[in-house]
Amino acid sequence: MSTTADLVAALGAAGVADVGASDLDRALHAADASLYRVLPLVVVRPRHTDELEAVLSVARASGTPLTMRGAGTSIAGNAVGPGIVVDTSRHLTRIRELDVESGTAVVEPGVVHAALQARATAAGWRFGPDPSTHTRCTVGGMVGNNACGSRALGYGRTSDNVEALDVLWGSGQRQRLAPGVSDGLAGDLAALVAGDLAHARTHFGQFSRQVSGYALEHLLPERLRPERFVVGSEGTLAVVETATVRLVRDAPVRHLVVLGYGSMVEAADAVPGLLGVDGLVACEGLDERIVRLVSSPPPLPRGTGWLFAEVTGEEAGEAGARARAVVAAAGALEAMVVTDPALQALLWRIREDGAGLAARSLARPAHSGWEDAAVPPEKLGAWLRDFDALLRAHDLDGVPYGHFGDGCVHVRIDFDFSDGGARFKGFLRECASALASYGGSLSGEHGDGRARSELLPLMYDARSLELFAAAKALADPDGLLNPGVLVDPAPLDADLRPARPVRQVSGLRLVADLGAEAHRCTGVGKCVSAHSPGVMCPSWQATREEKDSTRGRARVLQEALDADGTLTGLDDDAVAEVLDLCLSCKACATDCPTGVDMATLKSEVLHQRHAGPLGWVRRPRTHHTLGRLPMLLDSPARRLLPLAAGDGVLARLAKRVAGVDARRSLPTPPPDRLRGSGVAPADAAGVAPDVWIWADTFTDHFAPDAARAAARVLEGAGLRAEVIGARGCCGLTYVSTGQLDAARRSVDGLVAALGPYVATGAPVLGLEPSCLATLRSDALRLASDPAAARRVAGAAVTLAELLTRHDVAVPDLTGTTVVVQPHCHQYAVVGFAPDEALLRRTGATVVKVSGCCGLAGNFGVEAGHHEVSVAVAETHLLPTLRAHPDAVVLADGMSCRTQVEDLAGREVITLAALLAGDHRRP
Repeated sequence: MSTTADLVAALGAAGVADVGASDLDRALHAADASLYRVLPLVVVRPRHTDELEAVLSVARASGTPLTMRGAGTSIAGNAVGPGIVVDTSRHLTRIRELDVESGTAVVEPGVVHAALQARATAAGWRFGPDPSTHTRCTVGGMVGNNACGSRALGYGRTSDNVEALDVLWGSGQRQRLAPGVSDGLAGDLAALVAGDLAHARTHFGQFSRQVSGYALEHLLPERLRPERFVVGSEGTLAVVETATVRLVRDAPVRHLVVLGYGSMVEAADAVPGLLGVDGLVACEGLDERIVRLVSSPPPLPRGTGWLFAEVTGEEAGEAGARARAVVAAAGALEAMVVTDPALQALLWRIREDGAGLAARSLARPAHSGWEDAAVPPEKLGAWLRDFDALLRAHDLDGVPYGHFGDGCVHVRIDFDFSDGGARFKGFLRECASALASYGGSLSGEHGDGRARSELLPLMYDARSLELFAAAKALADPDGLLNPGVLVDPAPLDADLRPARPVRQVSGLRLVADLGAEAHRCTGVGKCVSAHSPGVMCPSWQATREEKDSTRGRARVLQEALDADGTLTGLDDDAVAEVLDLCLSCKACATDCPTGVDMATLKSEVLHQRHAGPLGWVRRPRTHHTLGRLPMLLDSPARRLLPLAAGDGVLARLAKRVAGVDARRSLPTPPPDRLRGSGVAPADAAGVAPDVWIWADTFTDHFAPDAARAAARVLEGAGLRAEVIGARGCCGLTYVSTGQLDAARRSVDGLVAALGPYVATGAPVLGLEPSCLATLRSDALRLASDPAAARRVAGAAVTLAELLTRHDVAVPDLTGTTVVVQPHCHQYAVVGFAPDEALLRRTGATVVKVSGCCGLAGNFGVEAGHHEVSVAVAETHLLPTLRAHPDAVVLADGMSCRTQVEDLAGREVITLAALLAGDHRRP
């Protein structure tokens, strides 16, 4: 195997230009969604399919292993390798053809499933398989693992929907594989199986989810489908250049039947009785421990285990009859038939996030490893009982869920890797032996990878393993494609990421264990979704660079915190690079299924990187200017802001000195402030209004009119409001720049300042969402007196929460269109549902921007971030504004208002101003 430098030179000579060989690139691709970490030599992103042949030629000439990556969501360690890792998701993303007559599509391997589905749906078709990772998984990855998804019961596995593959065998030969092709290497493989037909017919393809090993049943003479044989071979035999897939017509009506049972095992027992119902396309199992982790879960039927059974029909009557048939056959404690598409989507989203939610559902960290074993469905209940007994015998716990209609069970288990993986391996071996007695498959859809290939002798006999080895030798004689997987497997306890020693970090402020928080990321990759329903991750949506995703940042932090990682620790330049474009929006804290809060991690890492006596010297200028903005605003330096807010020479010079981008406007403080007219702490008990208005730093210095509008709204509702006169800052700007000691002092000051007002029993109205979110989250972790901080945070409310609590009447805004940009911190921490409900009560047409505005406090103001800030705005905000040129634009966050005014030139008002009628003023 060549060195990194040799490979870069050879690939360049072969015309392959997009090659990553930095420590950052290698760290980003050292792990997939599995437990395994294998550092590659280089990462290659082919620009066109011809480059795949060039990459394979270089690998063969140099004897370097080659691993295809897809979207990096493989759970069994199928997408990590020690040599060349090929990422097709950057450039090989073309849907070359979609034939609406025949119902087929020709795609490159990097096409994301959701992109294909969108094109197919628009043409009246659908691609059948739909894995839970459909918003980011690639078709090439689906071919590699024989992905299935929730609706495989109705539409089949990936292998059932592939009509042809253009491949490069590991031997270097190119071949088009299609039904009946029996020449070239496809013929050699068919001849291999023909030499032992009785064995192939009785050991392979015994039930639909027998995915482990090679699918030799597709090489039988009576069903020769060499293209389908390659599906599920996990990149160990060939490199896929293009795939021709079959599309199916989708029934126009769907009903979702939710069935409640006393336990998951009882739900599994009911599955065989449902499988005969006409039109059943999905039958999924879900455990209550997963549902408990969902914020505001929809109502579900009585029970602790549920089946989601989906039926289809040509019209509502047919679908309804089939739904009733499911209920009649189910024997459930309670059933619910869901016909509303929005509620159906909400329920399915819980199931799609199952892997991430399951990883958070146990007292100890939960992991993949024994991930997707399958048994014939009629044996599912018995297998789950035995599996639960195995868990208890090993003092382990896990949450089962998955494709119960196919007998496929997903589970995350609280493995302990303190012994290096020995107990992990022992448990997996015992499970594999027990599974074999049920005629089960180690893998039902994710492949064997590094996690289970070593266990194949417990599932297959010696002759089957000989056939696997022979097939590998024919297709990949040098053993370069995805080595360590399926044939000549790597030990399943080798290269385990959780077993690696972690650097201990002291002096933490926001988290108790930085390594544990970074390792929350399991790699499921929701943050790199092509079409995400949430806000996460704004910078990735703008750049589409792995390093700018939540997953990429977490992976680099993991590598930096590993004691023997390739990075040198938190001071490594790679850490600074991946955190640079993090907007600290906090959306990942809500949208990430495993709860990664990268904004908090970024603050903690910045604190650590600049700790020590001379740490302040190493800090960027903006940490001293924008990061200390509250202190500057309360000093004589406030008088200089009008100078910096202009566009003259002095203004440009001031911005340069402050580290502010010259293209950014800076707000000019109005002459009058709120606090000066507010009630002093000593007088708080005597005044005791109905509501206290908190004059946070931004409202006090830049938006006092928002508070005055709120006061008018409250007074109109018969509520007396008074402004808090005491000084106090939540420390937001210190938190976002990692100045956590200063943030703690600021938080303590705020808690002390607001304490007397909270003691009166009146609620405290917070108008700046980012400040209120900081009070409800970071302040609770930073405060010297957490109990006092909780009392203050518990009294703080948004305007919408307050008005809803008092059932205040709202103005009639029928005929008015309101485009509202929720602040990311409100979305992630406080919640925007009360605001949205209040706005809809007005009768206005409410258009909610679904993403981040892109300014994000100091981020979009800093020099070097302007282009990305604008690009983020272009993902959601600016297109929405252009689509509604006459709408009222509403944003409570100062950052959001500034972004709209700077980039769209539109007037923006707050919720308080809207309710006060200010939008009607000339």
